[in-house]
Amino acid sequence: MSVKVEHLSKVFGEQKAVNDISFELAKGSITGFLGPNGAGKSTTMKMITTYIPPTSGKIRVCGFDVEEQPMEVRKRIGYLPESNPLYYDMYIREYLEFTAGIHQLGKAGKLRIAEMIEMTGLQKEVKKKIGALSKGYKQRVGIAQAMIHDPEVLVLDEPTSGLDPNQIAEIRDLIIKLGEEKTVLLSTHIMQEVQAMCSRIIIINNGSIVADDAIGHIHAAAAKDETTVLMITFDREIDKERLLQLTHITDAFATDRGSWKIATNQPDTLKKELMTWAVHNDITVLSMTSQVQSLEDVFRGLTQK
Repeated sequence: MSVKVEHLSKVFGEQKAVNDISFELAKGSITGFLGPNGAGKSTTMKMITTYIPPTSGKIRVCGFDVEEQPMEVRKRIGYLPESNPLYYDMYIREYLEFTAGIHQLGKAGKLRIAEMIEMTGLQKEVKKKIGALSKGYKQRVGIAQAMIHDPEVLVLDEPTSGLDPNQIAEIRDLIIKLGEEKTVLLSTHIMQEVQAMCSRIIIINNGSIVADDAIGHIHAAAAKDETTVLMITFDREIDKERLLQLTHITDAFATDRGSWKIATNQPDTLKKELMTWAVHNDITVLSMTSQVQSLEDVFRGLTQK
């Protein structure tokens, strides 16, 4: 396994940010690392990449211990933090030369820089300073620096955050290509990206792993709970607290003015209850359809329990 995490925990004062988690990542895989804000994703990534030490537990990257052999780990891992810290006053090539120097690539650095510029599609912008680039191209520079030393493992924290749809598609295609040979751990809040890129997802909530499996298996497990999602549109806005007074609603999310996504374990009973409630309150139900649970629904169900 390229990455092996065993009983990993991280405590900041009285707060347990990561709580006894374990997982393994194999070469040639892209794993989505999901969770709400504050769940422990970035903290875990920082421990894997040697930026902060664990409180307890073990992490091995390509067989090397992150605490005992941090320099060996850094040679084999590429990291794109969520903030993507770059030197804005540097030109793209200048920055990549600087990064190649840090990794002591020597004469091989020039060829590697050219490869990264081509791989990340930076050719048209290469004569610009980094500060003059769009966010999409800054993300490309961040990925180029993470890949400059040809690492076996890539850790990418929100690589498509803030990008437009075209930029997202381009970065997604690049990550998929990299995932054919590398081990990629990818954090994102965009569920469509997870479905497009990842074969496996790990969901973390309050510092603990609540799901770790292939996407299809997680969907199947959620289906066993027999939770049905009803898409309902009323003729007016409805207060959530008022809706949740209905007996067979397990949760409800507003999707638009007067429209709701409602989860229930007894859809037939709820439909009858809803119609009776609507008539009693002089509310018109404009539409009501059943929907298969999306990955977003599964995510919300697992992280709001």
